[in-house]
Amino acid sequence: MKTGGGHDNLKSMDYDKTLSKIPIMVEGAPSRPNYHWRRRALQGAILLLAVLIPVTGLFRIDPMEGAFVVLGRQIWFSDFFIVVGVWLAISTGLVTTYSTLGTAFCGWACPQNTLSEWGNRMTRRLLGKRAEVSLNGEKMRVSAGKNKWRNWAVLGGSFIVAAMLFALIPLFYFYPPSAVWSFVTFQHDARLAGSVHWIYTVFVLIILLDIAFIRHFFCRFMCIYKVWQHSFKTQETLHVAYDPSFADECAKCNFCATTCFVGIDPRKTETFDSCVNCGECIDACGKIRAPKGGHSLLRFELGPRQTGVLQGFRNSLNSLLGRVRWTIPLFVLGLVMFAWGLWSYQPYHVTAGRDDNSPLDYSINLSNKRYQPETATIKIEGIPADTYTLQTSRVNFASAGRRDIMLHIKPSLPPGLHPILIHVRSGDGWTGNFRIVHLVPKG
Repeated sequence: MKTGGGHDNLKSMDYDKTLSKIPIMVEGAPSRPNYHWRRRALQGAILLLAVLIPVTGLFRIDPMEGAFVVLGRQIWFSDFFIVVGVWLAISTGLVTTYSTLGTAFCGWACPQNTLSEWGNRMTRRLLGKRAEVSLNGEKMRVSAGKNKWRNWAVLGGSFIVAAMLFALIPLFYFYPPSAVWSFVTFQHDARLAGSVHWIYTVFVLIILLDIAFIRHFFCRFMCIYKVWQHSFKTQETLHVAYDPSFADECAKCNFCATTCFVGIDPRKTETFDSCVNCGECIDACGKIRAPKGGHSLLRFELGPRQTGVLQGFRNSLNSLLGRVRWTIPLFVLGLVMFAWGLWSYQPYHVTAGRDDNSPLDYSINLSNKRYQPETATIKIEGIPADTYTLQTSRVNFASAGRRDIMLHIKPSLPPGLHPILIHVRSGDGWTGNFRIVHLVPKG
């Protein structure tokens, strides 16, 4: 009997082990939010976008011509609809972001915060979990087992390499990719300014200082976004809300506060604090409670802050629509003005003025505002052809630029006022006119 009983117990134990290997799924259990990798993907996309914007020609600055360039077109202040449309869309977009999403831009898109987080992560990995440049000024505590010259060398080297890479991004806004490549490969390029190496060195030093020492201190004390946000952020702005239903269990955990890299308690967020709406605390709480079939006690919320009450989706949506009711029409108006400005864009500009050295000479200034080869012909109307000489009647542009063409009026022109029409026609069909009045005094 004893032997048989022992055999039954062994079979029972084997059966229990088999059951324990079967995965158990709690039907209807809430899914655990995962903002971490979504945020990392968006941060990477923003850095990539910062490079693609100038590389694709969407926007850059031409230092030689002293002009902004949008979609291969020089933008002057005379391009009213483009200039006003862009600034109207940007300003209303920022106000909308300030008043609705609050600091979500800081936690999800700001390159400064992305680099600061990376710097903290590399420091903790190589020097220990407590080796971090803290916002509250605490001294960095290096792990005794990782306080080695090799770890310090790898950390410093990674910071220098990162600074050298990210310092290239501003160059793309001033030079085409081919010129930047010439700079990287130490090739001579006439398009590069003689001081470009010094400018690049300054960029490297600034970024290196930021990654190694400043990090999140910039966010708290120097960020313009933070300053402007105080003008538009209210209690209804997107924030982390806390569900106190399991307050006793929560008090023994504090994992969310430990996870927060800006050093605040996410359960007690205020209208103006250091929270960047990154969502790491929400993920941390969900990670702890998910094995028990629970959901995160923290979540993002729009609408009025009500202690102990989580707002529903409809209330949050109504609050959002109420806050952007006046900014959306202005934002759309800005986009419409920008589109109209591009459609009615004048690719050439022609002016003329009397030369200071001679009352008989005029300087015709013709500008090509597009970065592509163009040809333009100039025709003078209003006076006989034998009473003037034109330096050239055909102007060739290899790219965007300006040309001065001299117009000389001969003394044989009779006394009086002579209206002169300068007519310009480009190879793509554009026409432009400029009128001047030449005075020939009597005697």
